[in-house]
Amino acid sequence: MKFLKGSEEKEAVFYMKEAIKEAKKATCLISKCGAVIVKSKRIIGKGYNSPPKNNEEQRRCKCDKAVLHAKITDKTCCVHAEQRAIMNALARNPSRLPLSRIYFIRLDLNNNVLMAGKPYCTHCSKLALDVGISEFVLWHKEGICVYDTLEYNILSYQFKG
Repeated sequence: MKFLKGSEEKEAVFYMKEAIKEAKKATCLISKCGAVIVKSKRIIGKGYNSPPKNNEEQRRCKCDKAVLHAKITDKTCCVHAEQRAIMNALARNPSRLPLSRIYFIRLDLNNNVLMAGKPYCTHCSKLALDVGISEFVLWHKEGICVYDTLEYNILSYQFKG
């Protein structure tokens, strides 16, 4: 992982602002997330979190997670922003995904940016690896950090939150 500086950081802030626009579309009742996938300075995919097809019947944002079986590893009802961005890129630009970079951001319910913690989503890291996304970008309180996607995946499995 490396923290970006100078013009690289400035460019990353631009794409994080695009991810914020996506996050503002989120319909989750717990958190609002957005993601954009970039290759050669062009956004090739974008997404936000919400129940599948924004279907209210699928909403489980506030259900008691303690009653769910231990084998249910993703306790949210939402399609993740990263997953939606990848699906969007696959539909529009499938050949451009290899060696791309995904930017992810989370907002509170008042649209304020929440700084990222350690990588933890194994679902999204596996999917990103599988389609060839090479870098994962998070905004930490120390700055904008780029992770190699394989490193991000390994770290997500080590998360003990």
